[in-house]
Amino acid sequence: MPPRTRLRETSIEKLRGLLWAGRTTSAELVAGYEAAIAANDRAGADLRAVIALDPRTAEAARALDAARRPREPATTLDGIPILIKDNIDVDDGLATTAGSLALKDNVTGRDAPLVARLRAAGVVFLGKTNMSEWANFRSARSVSGWSGVGGQTKNACDPLRNPCGSSSGSAVAVAAGFAAGAVGTETDGSIICPAAVNGVVGLKPTVGLVSRTHVVPISATQDTAGPITLTVRDAAILLAAMAGSDPADPATREADARRTDYAARLDAGALRGARIGVMRFATGYNPATDEVFEAALARLRSAGAVLVDIKDGPDRTPLDDAEHKVMLSEFKVGVEAYLASTSPDRVKTRTLADLIAFNRDHEAQEMSLFGQELFEASEKTTGLADPEYRTALATAQRLAGPEGIDRLLAQNGVVALVAPTMGPACLIDPILKDQFVGDGVCQMPAVAGYPHLTVPMGEVSILPIGLSFIGPAWSESTLLSLGYAFEQTR
Repeated sequence: MPPRTRLRETSIEKLRGLLWAGRTTSAELVAGYEAAIAANDRAGADLRAVIALDPRTAEAARALDAARRPREPATTLDGIPILIKDNIDVDDGLATTAGSLALKDNVTGRDAPLVARLRAAGVVFLGKTNMSEWANFRSARSVSGWSGVGGQTKNACDPLRNPCGSSSGSAVAVAAGFAAGAVGTETDGSIICPAAVNGVVGLKPTVGLVSRTHVVPISATQDTAGPITLTVRDAAILLAAMAGSDPADPATREADARRTDYAARLDAGALRGARIGVMRFATGYNPATDEVFEAALARLRSAGAVLVDIKDGPDRTPLDDAEHKVMLSEFKVGVEAYLASTSPDRVKTRTLADLIAFNRDHEAQEMSLFGQELFEASEKTTGLADPEYRTALATAQRLAGPEGIDRLLAQNGVVALVAPTMGPACLIDPILKDQFVGDGVCQMPAVAGYPHLTVPMGEVSILPIGLSFIGPAWSESTLLSLGYAFEQTR
């Protein structure tokens, strides 16, 4: 087994080789990750990336070890320990809280379909990760990484810095060596942003590639789960295990036909001759970030990419307005459907109005840092038949897809777009709240439902900067290969 201090540097791919060669066991890996969590999650660096550990993990790991035949891999992820964001149901005896005290007793006794797929692939679930409460949809002036259940998650590279969100704990945990990989969720930036500022790989898949059943929702048209890992290959491995159709989620009807062995299709030469659009309109907000980006572009060119500058991008104002209206309407419908699926004995809040009242009744614990104006605005919406909602949805998807990403790709004859994911992590600031700069690159793929990959490209001081690869729907294989080829240029 690699020394526990080196687990943070050991990819899923390498761990699989060690397991299959009989040089370590899943139980040893679990013990190593749990030791790292004990040392730095609520002690040491006090990262607060993990909400709860599954007490049955060691037993599950030993069972997999007993069944494993060295050098004969049984399943793709046989014995690999990962963590799951705490808005995803896992049948592990732990509550699914979305970070909220209102759901602190929400032990569902069920696996979300994406979890069932990972379990079938041999994954060992260590526990649940902390997150921005309600996936950053309670207030527009929140502090990313804070939740009433888990407290304030801190950036893995500098604990004074913001971890971004809402998949804060998942990204921090991977960067800190608390797990071999993690699952996050995204509606708009919630995988990509924390992965970028913590120096790891994050992939937001095409909406509909991964099931959302039994995942606490925000937006039926934008939500998706995705992998957060140390390497692009690891992201490809996890995505292949997670992806697939689910009869309970109509958005996934094409998933079985679209999914593939993403790791097997990685191509280290993918950049040779590839025409890639450079989103110049998404730069210029931070000189140090621009310097790192220019160095990354030089690496892309040296690997054979043909770079095409794109100076002008779409006007974000109408897209902002339309997306906001869509999420307000979809959140109320979605969260109330999720609450209705939970046990009324364990979850007393059965509606959005109940959640609003709960927060007011528990103001000291829940609203000491920020309020719930998004909840209150969502409560006033009138459902998915509302003509204003339907118009906003059509507008948002048109501006982000056909007139956004699709137009940029077609007009410039490129297969993908690249940009700095965002600037360096800001300080955790309970007064001024989140102060991130340059985070607009997430919006178009999020609203369009298209894939978005971020890969570490450098640092400003010690703070990581990510490089975003964005493409059309179902282009995960292309983006992963481009990101993988870029990764090899280090």
